[in-house]
Amino acid sequence: MTTRDAAGGVPAPDRTDPEGAIAAAAARCSNWGRWGPDDVHGTLNFLTDDLRRDAARLVRRGAAFSLSQPFDMAGPQRGWRRRTNPVHTMLDTGTDAERGQGFPHGLGGADDVIAMPLQCSTQWDGLGHIFDHGRAWNGRRAGDVVTSQGDAVTGIETAAERIVGRGVLLDVGRRFGRDVASSGGELPDGFAVTQEHLEATIAAQGPTSAVGRGDLVLVRTGQYARARRDGWGDYAGGPAPGLSFTTADWLHGTEIAAIATDTWGFEVRPNEFDDAFQPLHQVVIPHIGLFVGEMWDLDALAADCAADGVHEFLLVAAPLRVTGAVGAPLNPIALK
Repeated sequence: MTTRDAAGGVPAPDRTDPEGAIAAAAARCSNWGRWGPDDVHGTLNFLTDDLRRDAARLVRRGAAFSLSQPFDMAGPQRGWRRRTNPVHTMLDTGTDAERGQGFPHGLGGADDVIAMPLQCSTQWDGLGHIFDHGRAWNGRRAGDVVTSQGDAVTGIETAAERIVGRGVLLDVGRRFGRDVASSGGELPDGFAVTQEHLEATIAAQGPTSAVGRGDLVLVRTGQYARARRDGWGDYAGGPAPGLSFTTADWLHGTEIAAIATDTWGFEVRPNEFDDAFQPLHQVVIPHIGLFVGEMWDLDALAADCAADGVHEFLLVAAPLRVTGAVGAPLNPIALK
């Protein structure tokens, strides 16, 4: 597979004009109407059954890697937008069983419950998660898509069986980051990953990391490895390495199906404008229709890819089928 040509050498936008830069990128990269007025799948349309069949052939060794961070109370969340870490509570325990508080004839059991925001750990952003000037994916009015009842049009359940295909790891942290033996390389906070960084990483890693239509691209920055070693700090919402706003054209031109990173917010933070919040989200989700994953654990997979030189794999990354949700947790599995 080869990397499709995308708009190269996109200049850095004027830091003082986020409105103009976002509008220009949205116009250049819009996929509105590409798959008809009723489409709910966005770039997942690029991921066909034939591509899934080809991806299944990438499994040679049977090695499996969980790409999920833990779902527990020791997670990164600090309350932004009322996002908390998961609260896991036991309903029935072994102690209850020992006291005879079970079923007849000595049968005992344990049961539990969890309460959590759907985007508190490893997750997908659905197409109803972000709007641009009151417009959702495919040009719909945001209020017609998401109400207090949830996302009635592009709820995450519409993607439940689609996000399985060829995964490609781009280990930008290993290629451009600080060489940390314990983690395999880490980008500093505020490092903006450009198209040039992505393409240089592809070239350095070799042909198994070429990116094409329908691929599920994973970008490792190394920030999660640093958080595990040094503590969460400002991982949730603070400064971070991530995708530059200027990669919007590459994300559109390569025709990838989805992208995920090991950071809280996918794009570089602080953002590249003097007054803006997550401007790349504002282009890629409502205009490109791109599924974005955040807070993935890519470290063990990255170490294996570095060891065997193979950066492609079968990726099974179905979101939890929560009806009407605008994002959902998952435990993605990479198979090599």
